Amino acid sequence: MTNASASPQKLFEAVALGPLTLPHRLVMAPLTRNRATPEGVPTPLMATYYAQRATAALIIAEASTPNAVGQTYPNIAAIHSPAHIAGWRRVTEAVRAEGGRMFLQIQHGGRAGHPDTSGLTPVAPSPIALPETIHTSAGRVPSVVPREMTAEDIASTVADFAAAARNAIEAGFEGVEVHSANGHLLHQFLGRGTNRRTDAYGGSVEHRIRFVVEVTEAVAAAIGPERVGLRISPWSTVNGMEEGDTEEIYPALLGALAGSGLAYLHVGYADPEDPVLQRIRKDWPGTLMANPVLPKDRIPDDGGLAHGERLLAAGADVIALGRPFLANPDLIRRMRTGAPVNQVRDAYMMYVGGETGYTDYPTLDAVG
Repeated sequence: MTNASASPQKLFEAVALGPLTLPHRLVMAPLTRNRATPEGVPTPLMATYYAQRATAALIIAEASTPNAVGQTYPNIAAIHSPAHIAGWRRVTEAVRAEGGRMFLQIQHGGRAGHPDTSGLTPVAPSPIALPETIHTSAGRVPSVVPREMTAEDIASTVADFAAAARNAIEAGFEGVEVHSANGHLLHQFLGRGTNRRTDAYGGSVEHRIRFVVEVTEAVAAAIGPERVGLRISPWSTVNGMEEGDTEEIYPALLGALAGSGLAYLHVGYADPEDPVLQRIRKDWPGTLMANPVLPKDRIPDDGGLAHGERLLAAGADVIALGRPFLANPDLIRRMRTGAPVNQVRDAYMMYVGGETGYTDYPTLDAVG
């Protein structure tokens, strides 16, 4: 347990992350915003949005699917076709023109998908439906029972993640983040409540981590481990997750990947007082990125600065913030100067498309 406080200046110090030297330690976390085309192609509006936020030390672009069956919600981005590559290249070029750097998060929804969205029956480690309704273009509808992945499905999905990583580099990203959090496919393999398999990918802790390890290693082999991050969320019950043995599964997973040379490990919902986070810091030899738990109803007046300082004091190297960057294109300037922050105006506008609640948040210059 720690009650220490890091120096505010440390958040604004440069830090190495894989092949990059970041100008400070405040990263924009991946945020699904549903502004791509129905086919998953990033739009010019997305290029504007990300370029506005290029002063983040690193932008981790929103979850993008490595194949068609992995699509979760309508109008989310993908990275498995030439059109996707071209669309994302427009985004990375716009951000680079403003001096920014980008990784792309690669995410497969697993059972958190629906035929009304993808046209396909979702796949998962076991045929256990999401215990809630799911958002589609027709509104919220009952989830469906996913098809249990065969050994061939698993092998092809591993290959799809590796291909998606190569596509991301072709699109101009500096690297990728493998999404093994928030109840999506890789996380589903880790949890006892979602993985009831009896083969080499289920049952014991060692078997349940296998798919995540294989995906991560394949992506690292495709583009170099120094260009790969891994996101986990040990505390998350999002999308009906029941890990069951959190204190066992993550030491096993990190032990399998600790020597892989990844650019970073990204921990979502990080609490500096949680013993699981403290164990992760002890077990992980490389760069640790942490995403703090902020109040749900309000961005802190300091934009999350104090939360970030506490996580640095607990051993994190880099801090990832979501909603503060969403509502404040110039968040770093506001933090450095102590200027007031914008609040998220309407949470519903996060996902409905268009400029409103997306590219129209004012900067300090705009408000005088």
